[in-house]
Parts: sequence; structure tokens; C-alpha cells
Amino acid sequence: MNIVILLGAPGSGKGTVAGFLAAGDGSLKHVSSGDLLRGAVAQGTDAGREAKAYMESGRLVPDALIATMIKDVVAATTGDETMLLDGFPRNLAQAKILDGMGAPLKKAVLIDVPDSIIQDRIAGRRTCPQCKAGYHVKNLPPKREGVCDKCGAQLVVRKDDNPETVADRLKIYHAETEPLIEYYRSRGLLATVDGTTGVENVAVAFKSAIA
Repeated sequence: MNIVILLGAPGSGKGTVAGFLAAGDGSLKHVSSGDLLRGAVAQGTDAGREAKAYMESGRLVPDALIATMIKDVVAATTGDETMLLDGFPRNLAQAKILDGMGAPLKKAVLIDVPDSIIQDRIAGRRTCPQCKAGYHVKNLPPKREGVCDKCGAQLVVRKDDNPETVADRLKIYHAETEPLIEYYRSRGLLATVDGTTGVENVAVAFKSAIA
């Protein structure tokens, strides 16, 4: 098992690209820390209740809380799979926790997108409250406006996708997560991909970067 870390600001397309790649290649496993946390919130677990207040206000979930969930997923991943780790680590402390897990780190890939484009992207995001499928009013619209293609539920705007929360999330990203770029560059593990060229083009560049 190898780990590839996805770096990039909220809304840079990490999850979309990872999901696209994982759907087409059985050797790739997309692990989103956000999905893990939202699942815990929906299930009403102790961890979910603790995480809910952080997520809805745009603050980072405490390192120990998310690290516990990630450790369980890493421990359960075997064979020749490559894990696309999306949303963890978010800071240097989490990077050190990941290092301590002992799983082989193959690459850290930065999906690079300017803040102005990110803000526009997030403003158009829509999510299915039932099956959690994601859409975008411009870039990935559902077949019927406002309705999930998969289960027919009415799409919603997540609370952490409103403009004020997005601005706060970007500030946190620049302060907390950007230092990881230099951390992995200094170890010879960083690759950078232009995230403004469309999902399929980004996916091709991503696969080339981790080959």
C-alpha cells in the first residue's frame, strides 16, 4: 500500500479529481477526511458530535480527532492499493502523525487554483443530503436542476460552503496548510498540477505525476 497526499485549498478540486480517478482504477482508493467526518456527524457518533461545531463554522477539526479516523482506514488498507488521501494532513502536526503511522508515502500532489476561482467554484457547489453525491451548477450540473441524479433528492448548499465560511476556510488554509507545500518539497515528494484545466485534464496530469 502506498499513500499519495492531495494538497490544495478548499474548492481546488481534490475530491472531484480523486473520485474520478478512483472510479476508473481499482488500484486507487479515495479517502476523504471530510467524508469520514460528515459520515460520523450523520451517524451521531461521539466523534461526529464533537466535529460538527468545528465543521459548520469553518474551523479545523482537532488533529487527534481526525487522526484517529485516518489511522483506522490506513490500518484496514492492504495489498497494492494506492490511497489518495484527501484533507489529511492539514498542517505540520498532522503530517508528523502521518509519518508516524509507518505507511509508505509515495507523493504529495498540489492541485493549484487561485483563490478567486475557488470562491466562484464553491458558490456553485450543491450536495445531495441523502446519498452525499456532489454537483456544481456550472461545472458538474445534475440532469434536472436541483435534483440528485442518483437518488432524486433535492440538492442543498452545505453550511460550510456559504461565502463567509469559505473566506474563513481560505484564511485557515493559507496559514495552516500551505506550509505543507514546502515540507514535502524539501523531501523531494512534491508535484504540482494546474487545477484550472478541467477534471479530465487534471486527472491525466495527476496520474502522470504519481506514475
